[in-house]
Amino acid sequence: MQMSKDSQEKLITGYMRYLKLQRSMSSNTLDAYRHDIDKLVNYLHGEQKELTEVTLSDLQNFAAGLHDIGIGPRSQCRILSGVRSLYRYMVLDGYIEQDPTELLENPVLGEHLPEYLTPQEVDQLEDSIDLSIAEGHRNRAIIEVLFSCGLRVSELVNLKWSQLYADEHYLRILGKGSKERLVPISDSALHEIENYLPWRNQLKIKPGHEDYIFLNRRGARLTRTMILIMLKRQAEVAGLQKTISPHTLRHSFATALLEGGADLRVIQALLGHESIGTTEIYTHISVQTLRREVLEHHPRNMA
Repeated sequence: MQMSKDSQEKLITGYMRYLKLQRSMSSNTLDAYRHDIDKLVNYLHGEQKELTEVTLSDLQNFAAGLHDIGIGPRSQCRILSGVRSLYRYMVLDGYIEQDPTELLENPVLGEHLPEYLTPQEVDQLEDSIDLSIAEGHRNRAIIEVLFSCGLRVSELVNLKWSQLYADEHYLRILGKGSKERLVPISDSALHEIENYLPWRNQLKIKPGHEDYIFLNRRGARLTRTMILIMLKRQAEVAGLQKTISPHTLRHSFATALLEGGADLRVIQALLGHESIGTTEIYTHISVQTLRREVLEHHPRNMA
């Protein structure tokens, strides 16, 4: 099936609409999918091929090209996942009869354990904050909420007072795919939010931002990038040698629960993971911790 440039763009627009309406993907995820599709389209343009003409061999060459330009295995897997999704849509919508991605293999991934902080390191991070500066109590509250509740950074920046039920000690979180979940919030996190309020109450809050809990100096809600920069700077001040991001604190939350004896299904529900397989990475972290404890404390391992 020959396609004009307009027809191809109409196909991609229809696919993006499908992802948004049928699979309830967030705008960030949609942007990532579109970016990955553009990689494939640009590659095929160089090969003088169209989306509807692609063969398995074409896709294998595309995947090899991703490796050649330095894209890592994990990112390759993500890109190829988007390509498979596109071609499944094209079959469903009648653009093609045979899915060329059926036998397309992913690159082999090495085991990657996410970085995490111990509770003591989280304390070290929080204790390093200068509470005399304007945003001090806000930053401490952000860190405590991320660690105590295991939120995604997107969930934190969009967190509203209307989602906080302080008397009942829980948050109502709107996660990926617009799925709601209830997450308990600790006394310590509520205490840090309360300490942050005097500074927040002095702000001239921008219209439409009144319900957001965490704000910047200009009275607008924070961005993901602002929180990432704050955490990296604070980690340097605290003298932590680990690479810190908001997701590090989410990993730390899950790891602390698992090592404290929490059931994996409970952790899955608290994190908002659709699949238990996503949560199972924390069992590897726990085994790693147990191995370290044996090496350090078992008499047969002591010099």
